[in-house]
This record gives sequence, C-alpha cells and structure tokens, in this order.
Amino acid sequence: MPPKIRYPLLIPAVILSSLLCGPHAFGATPQPQEQAKKARFTVQSIADGVYAVIAARDGNTGFVVGDDGVAVIDTLTSSDAARELLTEIRKVTSMPVRFVVNTHYHLDHTGGNAVFAAEGATIVAHRNVRTWTRTENLKFFGPSPKPEQKAMVERIALPTLVYDDGIELFLGSRRLVVRHFPGHTGGDSIVVVPDGSHGGVVFCGDLLWKTHLPNLIDASTGLWIGTLAEFAIVYAGSTFVPGHGEVAETADVGVFRNYLVTLWEAVAKAQAAGKSGDALVDAVLPGLKEKYGEWGFFTNFAKSNILQAGEELSGKKRLPGSRRGSAP
Repeated sequence: MPPKIRYPLLIPAVILSSLLCGPHAFGATPQPQEQAKKARFTVQSIADGVYAVIAARDGNTGFVVGDDGVAVIDTLTSSDAARELLTEIRKVTSMPVRFVVNTHYHLDHTGGNAVFAAEGATIVAHRNVRTWTRTENLKFFGPSPKPEQKAMVERIALPTLVYDDGIELFLGSRRLVVRHFPGHTGGDSIVVVPDGSHGGVVFCGDLLWKTHLPNLIDASTGLWIGTLAEFAIVYAGSTFVPGHGEVAETADVGVFRNYLVTLWEAVAKAQAAGKSGDALVDAVLPGLKEKYGEWGFFTNFAKSNILQAGEELSGKKRLPGSRRGSAP
C-alpha cells in the first residue's frame, strides 16, 4: 500500500536528460527539417484586445491591448523571436508596450526581455524571477556552459518591478491581475484579464501544459496539484493560455492535474515497493505511456518526470534557491 499523499489546496491572500541540453530544451526542439516547415508561432485573438501566441519552439506568450498601451506576457527564448513577436504586435496596434510580465524565470519565457526593455517596457515578475534568471538558467546548458551560453543568459533583461503575492497593472481602464502561485518553479505567476461577460482570460505560464508532459526540474508537485485544483474552481469558465500546447478550457486544467496525480501516486507506490533509479522508471513508465504516450514531449520528459518525482518524494530534490530539497 503506497503512503497516503495529501494535495494542498492553496488560496492566495488576494483573490529537460533530453530536458536540458540546450537553450530550447525546456520543451522539445524540433529537428531542423521540422523547423523549416513550421512558423515560430501563431497569433490567435481570444477576447477583445487579448491575443494568445502559441509557439512551436518556445514557451507560449501573449499580449493584451488596453486604452493607452500593451502588456506582453512572456518573451520567448531569444531576441530574434521577441522581435518577431513585436512585429506581430505592431500589426495590431502602434501603442507602446508598457509592461512585460514574466510568468517564471525559464529561458524560453524570458530570453526576449531585452527587446521590450529597449522599447521602454517595465518588466514585472515575482521577486524570485529577478533572483534566478541569470543564475538558475545556466543549468539548462549542462555542468559546463560555454562562454557564449553564459553571455546569453547574462544579457537577459531582469524584472525591475517585483512582488511577493501579486500586483495589478492598468492599461488605461483595462486591469490585469497578476498573482503568484506555487508549483512549477517557486516563482510562478498567472496573469488574469477579467471580462464581465464571461470568465475572462488566464495566462498560466508553465503552471498549465495542455496535452504535453511538463518540465519538472524545479517543481514542487504536491503544491502544484493544489494550485491546479484552485484554478479549476476560482477561474472556472475562463479561457486558459498554457505555457505549452493550445488554448485551453477549465476541463483541460483537470486533465493536466490528473497527470500529476497519476505520476505522483505511481511513483509513491513503486518507491514503497523498494524501487529506485532505473527500476523505478521501469515500474512506472509503462502505465504512463499507456495513458499519456500520445502527449507532446512524452519521449523528452517521461523518464525525468519519474526520477524527479522520486527525488521530491524522498526529500532529495534540489529546488531553485536551495542546496537541498527545501522550498525557496
């Protein structure tokens, strides 16, 4: 019998093995032939003045057009990608980009910050994002990053406006509600664009992945399960923009939460039977493949998800800002 696991439901005060071998390894990088066939991203209008940018090679992003300016949510992996995004924004509006919100520190969501900083945007994020962007991102290049890789990370423009629990931003009369939630990295935020006519839009960053296995390198999975349960209640009826995958709805939040629960419980059961290392992977992987083998990034992240969940359950996982497995 596996140990009983509690999944906390947290209410905020205010209501990559293949993983990490290069700058695109937060998800999975298509091969060159695939890249040539695919646009970097597609832009979708999902509400009045609200656009989801669904990326093929980076983390998803998006932007919101208000009365006197624009807010951008995440900036893709590189300056080149961010300039492409800015070109798309300029097709919609000539108003200035006033804010960039980084949903977390990972390179595929922050790498283009400098392009928007040069446009005069204020970069906004949880305070851990400012602390970790130029340090923790180096691990994604392996134990010995090359000088050019270090230089790329050191060039990322840092947030200049930080918060602990959240902040509200205004584009004239248009309000954006930014809130910190635990789960993916310890510095994650969502951006809610309220809409009185329906549930509004929630940009989730990598707190939500639609039919894609997640990167768990920095995850606190038990807390993340609680966060997703809260999303399904507090933001029911909203349109969700995940960090990876297509635009989602409330049911998709539950589907992704079920993946984390399935992984967590399967790993706990195998560990209770004495499994670790390769034996743990061998015990858990077939069941995951049966249920989730068609999801994106399965071959990239399935084994590392199992091992990292095992490290977390055994108290051995290193999280950002800590030498051992304590929360940052």
